Amino acid sequence: MIQTPQAGVAAPRGLCTDCGVSRMKDAKACGTACQFIAPDYPRLEKQVHGRPRGDGDERFFGPFQAMFRAEMKQPRAGAQWTGITTSLGARLLETGQVEAVLTMVPDPADIWRPRPALITAAQDMAQARGMRMGYAPLLALLESAQAQGFTRLAVIGIPCQIYALRCLEATLVLERLYVIGTPCSDNTTTENFHRFLQLLDEDPDQITYLEFRADYRVELRYRDGRQRLIPFLSLPISDLPSDFFPLTCRTCVDYTNALADITVGYMGGEGAQWLLVRNSRGAEMLGCLGDDIRLTAPGSAGNRTRAVKGFVANTQRAAGGLPLRRMPDWLRPVVSWLQPRLGPRGLEFARARVEMKAAETVLHLRREARAKMKNMIPRHVWQIAAPYGLAPQADEAPVARSDVATPVDQP
Repeated sequence: MIQTPQAGVAAPRGLCTDCGVSRMKDAKACGTACQFIAPDYPRLEKQVHGRPRGDGDERFFGPFQAMFRAEMKQPRAGAQWTGITTSLGARLLETGQVEAVLTMVPDPADIWRPRPALITAAQDMAQARGMRMGYAPLLALLESAQAQGFTRLAVIGIPCQIYALRCLEATLVLERLYVIGTPCSDNTTTENFHRFLQLLDEDPDQITYLEFRADYRVELRYRDGRQRLIPFLSLPISDLPSDFFPLTCRTCVDYTNALADITVGYMGGEGAQWLLVRNSRGAEMLGCLGDDIRLTAPGSAGNRTRAVKGFVANTQRAAGGLPLRRMPDWLRPVVSWLQPRLGPRGLEFARARVEMKAAETVLHLRREARAKMKNMIPRHVWQIAAPYGLAPQADEAPVARSDVATPVDQP
């Protein structure tokens, strides 16, 4: 069974991705639950995983016990990749470990528009397969789940939703909570996404699938079975309006969904998916898939430094209101050929994206909402951005919030 109850009206907010908290009865909970006000990752990582993130790759990706390249041995029809995320939800329902899964399904009128849903039957998880683009008040359905007496719940969400969920977790009446996180690679409104599709194809209504892949290409699939691959450098990004990605998504500090029990995404997967088991509950969920999933060690190749430096330089220009430097058309095919062969791949690609996001956060907040920087940017984000010459100025230094925070490395 799939329930899609109507959420309440959203309370007006400044920086907001409509995670659903402002639509709940206690809309003021946004003040303590919102990632875009004063996030405290050290405290919540300790609460969820028993410890804050360490050095090495944990600085980039958050606490984890194990990392894998992963794929279902029998790919699920209609899945964005092979169906790991929805298979996890289905298996939790099949085994009775949860009574409901809170996730997204497509809106009946628009396959790209996300609609929050409570799913209570394993076979219905198939309806949640695929990618949606847009904002949806996922967490508002927690009230419906509580009203129905569900005490064993799984939630599948993106980082801003999962951060708020962890802040609210202690207020919920739950026997068990399983959290499946997907990394976020920037969001926008569904309406903006349709404009992007129109720039990609003369008949955008025929597109049924879009994925940004780790081989520097976007994959499109069509209703008639066709497939099309577009190199990143050939995307019409410069034709998009400056507000296509809102300030929230340009200043997100948690691409890798560090507060989930298990994270499933593409960035470090090299053609498969990238799976991070973060704690014992994540290991328990992975174990539910048994022999249905293929796990291998993640790879890493190339060097991210030049790519990140180029991104930072372009972002500095954009944040300063200057036009981006466009690559000459004759050079694009050459670089598009070189990128998947010589550019960062696997975990190095994932590290590059996290560094790019850290730099983007600093530069855009510095230009558009400087007063928020001391509260919005965690210390580990400054550490990640430091090798690229980005350090907090006197009025930007992060506010200490917990006794497990670590000092910012100075370049």
